[in-house]
Amino acid sequence: MQPKPPKTRGNMTRAPTRDADDMVESAVARRLQVPDAVAEAVCQWHRERPELDASPMLIFGRIARIFSLQRSAQAKVHGPFGLSHAAFDMLANLRRSGAPHRKTATSLARSSLISTGGATFRMDGLEEAGLIQRVRDPVDRRVVYAELTAEGLAVIDRAIERHLELFEHLLADLDDEERSQLVALLAKLEASVARHGQGLADTS
Repeated sequence: MQPKPPKTRGNMTRAPTRDADDMVESAVARRLQVPDAVAEAVCQWHRERPELDASPMLIFGRIARIFSLQRSAQAKVHGPFGLSHAAFDMLANLRRSGAPHRKTATSLARSSLISTGGATFRMDGLEEAGLIQRVRDPVDRRVVYAELTAEGLAVIDRAIERHLELFEHLLADLDDEERSQLVALLAKLEASVARHGQGLADTS
């Protein structure tokens, strides 16, 4: 049986290039100095399937690992306030909206990128904790808002201070120029993923 030729970029994968090999070799070099799960995974694929270009994993694998590490650190900061990630996100959403710090479940869902049902579930927990209250619109009684209580406002004001201190701490090894470059590159990557990820057919 003849081996299949490498697929093209348009078919979601491509043959490795010299640049890709250089990236893998660089990852190997780093792994010899510092244990690195992402680089190790890429090196293993390079060894087992050398005809494939696994170098994109150096980007997406790194993003996934950063997200995991950041969420773990965030949980330690939010925990003393009795807040989960979801609870913090909703309180922060209401706080940054400005007085009177209220939104409908639909508005919260849209700005938090979750379903309306998910927003309602979060509202239930926060209302039970006394951090928000449900308030009906005085004109249209069918409209219900989630509104920060005085306690909720106090909690999120303390929590956001610690939250931003944590982010600054996590970014301590990057200077201002590196941060600006990273912001621009991440925005470009997000746009690329959003553009090229739309309308993908299920290949399973």
